[in-house]
Amino acid sequence: MKFAAIVAALLAASTICTAAQRAQAPQEKPPDNYSGIFVESNQALFATMCALDAAGFAADESTLSEMPSRLALREAMLRMQGPATEALRQFYRDHQLGDPGETLSRYITFSLVVGPAPRFDFQMNHDLLPPDVLTIEDFREILVAFYEEARLDLQWAKVQPEYERAAAAYGPPVRKIMFTTNTYLREILKPIYDRTFTVYVEPLVGARTNFRNSGSHYSMVVGTTARIPTEQLQHAYLHFVLDPLALQYRKQLESKRALLLVAARAARLPEEYRNDFVAFTDECFIKSVELRLRRLSPAQLESALNDADQTGFILVRPFVAGLQKFEKSEPSMTYYFPDLITAIDVPAEQKRLQSVTFSPEILPAPAQREYDSAAPASELDRLLAQGDREIARQDAKAASATFENILAKYPGLPKAEYGLAIASVMAGNADRAEQLFAQLVSPAPASTTAAKPEDTADPSILSWSHVYLGRIHDLEGEREAAVHEYMGALAVEGAPESARVAAQNGVDEPYKGHPRANGSGNEK
Repeated sequence: MKFAAIVAALLAASTICTAAQRAQAPQEKPPDNYSGIFVESNQALFATMCALDAAGFAADESTLSEMPSRLALREAMLRMQGPATEALRQFYRDHQLGDPGETLSRYITFSLVVGPAPRFDFQMNHDLLPPDVLTIEDFREILVAFYEEARLDLQWAKVQPEYERAAAAYGPPVRKIMFTTNTYLREILKPIYDRTFTVYVEPLVGARTNFRNSGSHYSMVVGTTARIPTEQLQHAYLHFVLDPLALQYRKQLESKRALLLVAARAARLPEEYRNDFVAFTDECFIKSVELRLRRLSPAQLESALNDADQTGFILVRPFVAGLQKFEKSEPSMTYYFPDLITAIDVPAEQKRLQSVTFSPEILPAPAQREYDSAAPASELDRLLAQGDREIARQDAKAASATFENILAKYPGLPKAEYGLAIASVMAGNADRAEQLFAQLVSPAPASTTAAKPEDTADPSILSWSHVYLGRIHDLEGEREAAVHEYMGALAVEGAPESARVAAQNGVDEPYKGHPRANGSGNEK
């Protein structure tokens, strides 16, 4: 392909789609200008932030000076009164975290996995919901009631033009990032409807940015327009483009896994990468591409590589060396990536890293240390979080291995048994799933020793285990047994509303979903 044709193709791939193109039926052929890239506002996110306003969350008002109607709306939310508003404020107090950023993060994640107003229904199966959303899943009922009481439909109509202008300001920088990245990687992305990258503009998040991916849908929430967070946008877009490569070449990457044992000794390596070699390699590769896109001087590049080594991202250096060769070649990154993996010499890297001194851990501020010490991240917590991430990625094999490893160390742990049961459903192993769910709903044997809190299934696990058992019985034509399980779910005190709805649906009508649909059962 001639250079002019390549540039034209890349420019076409750097377009930003409209909401109308998003709404087109998935089975239809994408139009020529469809890229799967969107920059827009989000009414569910708007409603969630209004709810946080009313609850007293200290939102960042730094970007509201250019949106006077949104600033006035925030003040109106703080003055709201009514039963739904009071219930909202109580829920917020009951679920507030010590870190405001973490508090905001879980509500933003919630807003990205629910559908449009006024119902805000979850758009994925319960077992695939992100772990931080599961902690506030009952917020959906609260938001539905508050949306009606506060007449947020009318409020949205008033502020939507300002939101659209803010979103328009992000169009040019996002297009530039797309064009620069695609050109460097020599990639012409083939758009498909079930894979999207969306930048949502919500002024109340201020200077914060929040990046999430749910399966094939990547989302970034931004607030400020005074200073566009181009580095964070670049990093998020690189994940969208390059994540599939790391998953596609998982087997080749695993042959280099011994290097993770070295990286894990770095005190500053984030916890999420210590047991997940694919995610670790992917992050190192993205960091290396970022360094090459910055066009650093030799001295600046060496300083950045030293910093990567010292913080545990030890594969950045060999990836940068490989990218320097890639820049002189012709294939696109899709075809060149296996060569980058092959070029990593494990023994040579192990020898090189013997002389690297990892940076010491950065201690948090005293107030933050006090908050962290209340709930330290144990090995068990880390493994459970890893299993949750693998289920979210629909990687049944990896999730099964993780939860089996947990159960080998902590026999009978309900969270691990439930995770293994869900992984078994995803893998199509109905017999194993049924056995595990049955264990979870069986009464604990009498014991003279008081059970520890972690040995007791919580209401969510117990109710959903009954629901899944009911579905398995329905699929096997055992209607009476299925109804018995659904009724068991409805009888669980403290069961989340989503489980109660699923159970009631099961009582009303036999479950007919395929046991492996969407990784588990369909929510009806």
